Amino acid sequence: MRWDFSAIMVLFVVICGAIWALDAWVLAPRRRLAPASAGGRDGSGPGSSDAIGTDVTRAVSPGDRPPVIVEYAKSFFPVFLVVLLLRSFLLEPFRIPSNSMMPTLLTGDFIVVNKFVYGIRLPVLDWKVIDIDEPARGDVVVFRYPNDPSTPFIKRVVGLPGDRIGYFNKTVYVNGKPQSQRSMGVYEGKGSGTGMTGAGMRIEKLGSVEHQILLWNQTTSDVSGEWTVPPGHYFVLGDNRDNSRDSRYWGFVPEENLIGHAFAIWMNWDWGHGMDFGRVGRAIE
Repeated sequence: MRWDFSAIMVLFVVICGAIWALDAWVLAPRRRLAPASAGGRDGSGPGSSDAIGTDVTRAVSPGDRPPVIVEYAKSFFPVFLVVLLLRSFLLEPFRIPSNSMMPTLLTGDFIVVNKFVYGIRLPVLDWKVIDIDEPARGDVVVFRYPNDPSTPFIKRVVGLPGDRIGYFNKTVYVNGKPQSQRSMGVYEGKGSGTGMTGAGMRIEKLGSVEHQILLWNQTTSDVSGEWTVPPGHYFVLGDNRDNSRDSRYWGFVPEENLIGHAFAIWMNWDWGHGMDFGRVGRAIE
C-alpha cells in the first residue's frame, strides 16, 4: 500500500468513523443509563418529590456530554469523507515541478486533474470498479511513474495500445506516418523557464489534436528509435522534447498507473518569481 494523501484520508475517515460509532452504539447508551442507576442507589425514584428536578439536572449535566475526542470525531468525519470522495473520484490538484511539459505547462502551474474520466478506482487499492473511457492520443495525463509508483508524472499520450511509435529527427511517427509540425518561431522563457529561451516552438498535430512543443537544433540529446506499445499500456512524451525523461527512456505506462486527465490550470506560483495571473483558469490543450 502506498502511503500518500489518499491513504492518510482513508485512515482519518476510518478512525473518526470508528470513534463515532463506538460512542453511538456503546458509550452513549451507558451514559444515559448511569444517572438512572445512581438515582436508584440514593433512594430517589419516580415517586420522590425531587424526581422532576433530578431529570432536569440530568438533562443538562456535563456528565451526559460525549468526550471531547468524540465531538472532534463527529466534526471532522464528514470533512475528511468529503475530501476523500472528491480527491479519489472527481478532481485532484497537482503542482508542476519541472520544465518537461513546456510550453504547455510551466514550472509552478497548479493544475486540476479529472479523476473519473478514465474509470472509477478505489482509493489506495487502485482497483477499477467502473470503466468509463480510455486515454486518447494527445491527452495530457497524470500517472504514477512505473519505476516508482509513489511519484506522480505528467506527460502527453502519443501511443495507444498496439501502436507502433517512432521518433526520428525530432519527429513522431505513428504506425509509420509522421505527425506534422509547423514552426512558431523562437521561444522566450520566463521565470524558472528562462533557460528554455532560444528553443524552437512548433505546433505538432497528433491525430486531431494540435499542441505546442519545444525543440532544440542540437541533436546530442535526441533519442531515436521505434517502439510497439503492448496491450494495456501507453507511450508518453513531454512537450519539451529535448528536456523530458519519458517513454523513450523508461518504457510504457500501464493502464492501472493512470491517475487522470489534466484539463485546467487554476493557479501559477513560481517560487522566487511570484504569481502569473495570466495563467489562472487556462485550459490545458
